[in-house]
Amino acid sequence: MAPVAFPALPTVVHAVPTGAAYTVLLLLHVACAVVGFGAVAVTGVQSRRARRGPTAAGSDGVRRYFRPGVNWAARTLYGVPVFGFALLASSDGAFAVRDGFVIAGLVLWLAATAAAETVVWPGERRIQEEVSNHWGRGEPQTTGVDGRFDLDCRRVASAAAILSAVFVAAFILMVAQP
Repeated sequence: MAPVAFPALPTVVHAVPTGAAYTVLLLLHVACAVVGFGAVAVTGVQSRRARRGPTAAGSDGVRRYFRPGVNWAARTLYGVPVFGFALLASSDGAFAVRDGFVIAGLVLWLAATAAAETVVWPGERRIQEEVSNHWGRGEPQTTGVDGRFDLDCRRVASAAAILSAVFVAAFILMVAQP
């Protein structure tokens, strides 16, 4: 029996741009993604720990993490498309906005940022308020028992886990560039 020959599948081959400027932009793009999504993931872990209350082991770390203020590390997510578009512009036509992996990556980023803006960061602010206003002041423990706080912690932890999965999907997409 003669072997069956299959037609070759068409592949898209991009000439990888070189040069210091492109490399620096790529590093900044990746750094923003890793730092931003990493900070969101840590927020999820800490919110899960916060559910145990102010007397649980590790509560000092939760207090430090949920100090009042903006989580600037997580906001580096906004640098991802900025440096991504700069990469496209400096790729000398090797990559374009119309490339499927670019569109899919942008859609994933938009979904992730919408979830961060509507679930993670508002929940994080409410957790910060609870932790800074009621933990360690000798007040009766309402944290961990209070329904709103518990719900915020669970939502933030769940959304952060989903966003971590989105990051992995986007990372695979950007590396594979289908």
